[in-house]
Amino acid sequence: MPAPERIPSRSLTGAELVGLLTEGELTVLGQIRGASNAVLYCTVARDGEEAPCVYKPVAGEQPLWDFPDGTLAGREVAAYEISEATGWGLVPPTVLRDGPYGEGMCQLWIDAAPHNDADGEDGDGDGDGDDKAGEPPLLALVEDEEPGEGWKAVARAEVGEGRTALLVHADDARLRRLAVLDAVINNGDRKGGHLLPAPGGRLYGIDHGVTFNADDKLRTLLWGWAGEPLTAEAVEVVERLGAQLAPGTPLVTRLGELITEAEIEALRGRVAGLRATGRHPVPSGEWPSIPWPPV
Repeated sequence: MPAPERIPSRSLTGAELVGLLTEGELTVLGQIRGASNAVLYCTVARDGEEAPCVYKPVAGEQPLWDFPDGTLAGREVAAYEISEATGWGLVPPTVLRDGPYGEGMCQLWIDAAPHNDADGEDGDGDGDGDDKAGEPPLLALVEDEEPGEGWKAVARAEVGEGRTALLVHADDARLRRLAVLDAVINNGDRKGGHLLPAPGGRLYGIDHGVTFNADDKLRTLLWGWAGEPLTAEAVEVVERLGAQLAPGTPLVTRLGELITEAEIEALRGRVAGLRATGRHPVPSGEWPSIPWPPV
């Protein structure tokens, strides 16, 4: 379906949006096709405020061999909680609530900003959102052996007829924050289609159902910083997360409603690992490092 326009008549705060998503009346308008699980486009309304949202009922989740049945919605909410704890606000407001088809995840709909027509060599990659012609591309396939200025190499990809191209992503501060978040939440499916640049230069990541596995499952298109030192900002964030994940904290209490104790302990371990190394993780070699399909 075509992307709808944002409905709220005024700018709502994060807390107000969470309240609206939690307590507002859900009206299903249609289904978003092509997803492996049921994804319903809705509006949510309360006290004269209305906003578009996505509702993913637990009943519409397809079983996965490496995740307990019926847990994907809770993992999406847990990813939002961790995103908020970082202070980066990379995941749209997301709640767990009852709906027309039972309990499910409800997330604010984000209208992606249009891309300009630049090819992979023209993106500015600085994350300032000032490109007047539209959002610079975040991912590209290039014929060169090395990425151009402002780009980071991911891997060589087959493009048909025995040809390969270099998959690159922008050397963008927003993407780099998202790469750190994905390492923390153990995101097993960071695809290109899950990156939503919003008007004004903000970047969101969506679709976080396959996260928080106790085993290493990190699969992403954002490997360009693998092995590089974390930014000073990221070091500060993971240090703060380490304290927030101590037993008995409000964040851990909330996560305990969404994921298992073993998964919380593994989360602590990943944060501790980032604190100890001070570097972006590298592919483990024990699990495919690139999601498929990548878009």
